[in-house]
Order: sequence, then structure tokens, then C-alpha cells
Amino acid sequence: MKIVKKISSAVAIAAVMGATLGTTAMAGDKKVLLKIPVAFPTHLLGLGTPAPKLAKAIMGMSDTIKVKVYEPKKLIAPFEILGAVSSGKVNAGYATAGYWKGKIPAAPIFSAVPFGPEAPEFVAWLYYGNGMKLYQEMYDTHGFNVKVIPTAIISPETSGWFKKEIKSVDDLKGLKMRFFGFGADVMQKLGVSTTLLPGGEIFPALEKGAIDATEFSMPVIDQRLGLYKIAKYNYFPGWHQQATLFELLINKDVWNKMSKRQQSIIEYACKATLLDSLAEGEASQFEPMKVNVEKHGVIMKTWSPEMLATFKSKWDEVASEQKAKDPFFAKVWADLSKFRSGYAVWKEKAFLPMETAK
Repeated sequence: MKIVKKISSAVAIAAVMGATLGTTAMAGDKKVLLKIPVAFPTHLLGLGTPAPKLAKAIMGMSDTIKVKVYEPKKLIAPFEILGAVSSGKVNAGYATAGYWKGKIPAAPIFSAVPFGPEAPEFVAWLYYGNGMKLYQEMYDTHGFNVKVIPTAIISPETSGWFKKEIKSVDDLKGLKMRFFGFGADVMQKLGVSTTLLPGGEIFPALEKGAIDATEFSMPVIDQRLGLYKIAKYNYFPGWHQQATLFELLINKDVWNKMSKRQQSIIEYACKATLLDSLAEGEASQFEPMKVNVEKHGVIMKTWSPEMLATFKSKWDEVASEQKAKDPFFAKVWADLSKFRSGYAVWKEKAFLPMETAK
């Protein structure tokens, strides 16, 4: 997380510039009302909280852009947001690209990458590599009429909540588990039957036995959902989601009709919200982890090197299969891999090893 300070300074400057741009309404700026259905309840820290913060930031900088945020299912169901924004049913939406896996096979790579980059590296690739170009290209080439803007990024997730201890791969076989993104493909190779459920449906499914285990998010969010009440074994690290990106989607026709100034205000506000989500996430995990153990009887477990090696081996298989069947995934994967190879030179030399940095 040591480059976060540098990112923080850059985004702070951007936010000030955006505020300066938004001081007075310029002639020709038409009024816009962005109605933003969200995929996550706005009380969930890091997942849902960025949406109202973004709305506040935009309206604080602009006299001509108004924003109204709608809780999940109040306007559009979470998994329907992309299609609704593209068609113009709504003019904006807040979600994560991994939710569109069924429509765009490569989409999860712009959400979370198993054994992939941590947040600073992910953001570096997006803004100073080819990430943003490819991110927009993904929606364009798959026929979706949307403008995409990164809006939040969160800390590593936990690796899952289980009702029993997982001592080997054999203990995973036959489990029914809620799982997200490409990590679900990895778990399927290990004999797990996976399903993707929105956050609000996870606890009831776990309680009724429709699923045996689940992963969802960071400790502070998982605690809010009450997962500890049913599944007492919480595994780390979150190999499947070392960082998770969230997006603002705006109907491209609506976006193109905005002035350059209005577009800049939204982009600056999104960058500031992204930084805030990262800082808030990093600051908010250790207390719920402590409470989970001391008050709720949660048993925190760390995957063995052998289990992590198994997950990594299966992910390599999934990535190879995706490259073979999806040219766009292959294109993005090649670019991300090249960036990460270069970044590794810096990462390996510049940062203290984890055990030394304590």
C-alpha cells in the first residue's frame, strides 16, 4: 500500500481542479439528472457507500448535474444494470464488471483477478497502462452503449466462510458455494458447485442450506451480513480477489451530450471516490476481525501453501482456457501480464517483504 500516498496526492490535486471547474455554471451546460441504481446496498462499506459519496461529490462541484441513487431492486435489479443503462432504460448505474460474466466472458478481469494485482498496481495499470482503453473497448466491441468510469476499489476479500474446516481439496468436493468471477471457475475445477448471488440473498441461502459456504467481501462487510452466525470458519487470504474494482456506467448518448466540463467533473469525482473507498477499506478491517474471533467465535484460518498452490494451478488452467476461447480475454490478459511483468521489477526491489514490514 506504500504508493497509495502518491495516488492520494494526485487524486487530491485532481479533486481540487474539478472543484475549480465546478464553481460556476457555464453557459451551454445543460442540466442533467443522473438516476443511478446500485448493485449493493449503500450501507455496505466500500461496496455501497461510494455511490452516495459520488453523488455528493458531483453535486458539490456542479450546478448542472443532479444525481439520485436508488437502492438495489428499487429501480433496477443488480444483474440487470448493464443492459438497462445500455438501452437507455436508466441513464446510469453503479456495479462491478464481474456481474456481466454471462454477457461478456472477459468482464471479470476488470473486476478482480485471481492471484492478480493489489489495488495500487491495478489502478496503475488502469490509468497509466492500457487498462482504461481496454475497459472501454470491452463494452464497445460487445455492443453495449455505455461509458465506463472506475469509481471504487476495495481491499482484499476473505477467501470464504465454511461450516466445517477445510483441510484438503477433498473437503471442497461436493460443496455448494456462492462464488464470484473467475474464482468460481477455479472452485468448479475442484469439485465445488458455484452460484453467484447478490449480497442480500447470501445469508438466507446459507441459513436454508441452499448453499454450504460462501465468499462475499471484506471482513467488515461480511460481518454486517451476519455470515459468522452460520459459518464459523473464515479463510484467508482472498486469493480470488486481492482487489475488486467497481464502476459507474453512463449511457453513452447521455455522456456524449454532456459538456467537456461536466464530463471532467464526473471523472474527477469518480477518482476521488475511488481513493476514498480504498482508504476506508484499509482502515476498517482489523476491528471486525478481532470482534469476529473474540465475540462471535469465528475461527480464522490461513490456507496452507499447498492449498494456495492448488488454487493457483487451477487458475492457470482457467486463464489458458479463457485465452483459447475468447480473443478479447487473450488480448487483455497479454496486456495485463506484460504490465505486471514490468511492475514486478519495481515491486520486488522497492517494497519490504511482508514479514519484514510488520
